[in-house]
Amino acid sequence: MADTPAERGSTRLAFAALIVANIALAFGPWFVRLADTGPVAAGFWRVALATPVLLAMALRGGWRPIGLGTGVWWMVGVAGVSFAADLASWHLGILRTTLANATLFGNSATLIYPLYGFLIARAWPSRLQGLALLLAAIGAGLLMGQSYSLHPRNLIGDLLCLLAGILYTLYFICMARARDTMAPLPALALSSLAGVVPLLVFALVLGERVWPGTWTPLIGLALCSQLIGQGLMIYALGQLSPLVVGLALLTQPVVAAAIGWSVYDERLGATDLLGAALVAVALVLVRRRTQVARADPGSKVLAKD
Repeated sequence: MADTPAERGSTRLAFAALIVANIALAFGPWFVRLADTGPVAAGFWRVALATPVLLAMALRGGWRPIGLGTGVWWMVGVAGVSFAADLASWHLGILRTTLANATLFGNSATLIYPLYGFLIARAWPSRLQGLALLLAAIGAGLLMGQSYSLHPRNLIGDLLCLLAGILYTLYFICMARARDTMAPLPALALSSLAGVVPLLVFALVLGERVWPGTWTPLIGLALCSQLIGQGLMIYALGQLSPLVVGLALLTQPVVAAAIGWSVYDERLGATDLLGAALVAVALVLVRRRTQVARADPGSKVLAKD
């Protein structure tokens, strides 16, 4: 049955939110580099500064933390801890590789999460979406650049960011399940709250400097990455297919590569530009087949940065 005009409008809005979310999230590695705290401590402040704002917005919107089943609390709890471990691993990797590589490997959920959709949620792709996935995979490979040769200078950072991408996928899956029964803002607020203490513990165990000398990068990190980026990302959760969201994550390394080029002289070659172009084509193709998630709980998943 064809989608109604309201459903099509909702899908377009969700896709626009998804793209804006990934652009905002792409600025995260830059703010982490600018922060004068340790990298994991920067992740702690990203979540700690944003959580009170998210909780206040959720409560102002009429939400109350009552009537939630035990399963939902577990889901947001696991999501928060997974996200904390993701940020810790990713922020450590950011300082050990390029911005583009950190964002690319950190968003390896680009391929892992759609695989979850194919195998578990049975959200099988059309031919056009399959072509989009292939183009995106090729584009991502080209964007890897020097990392593909496993340069010793980047290897540790790349592996840490790859671990972060796996943890990010787990976060997506848990948040998708939580979104079956919760609105996006309360779900993000509770998962953020669950991640604050683990991040602080990680930073202290690593002996990092926690208290900043300047707050500007950390406020920018909390605003762009947690409030705008994750806020819009969770809004899209449950409205688009895993493939669409997975491919949209590739927007992040493209934007991060542009930031790295302009700020840190991490120059892009012809293969990098070709990879970015293939990602753009993949997004156009998959957008043409975007559909609203159906009522089936198994398919109502995020359709991450």
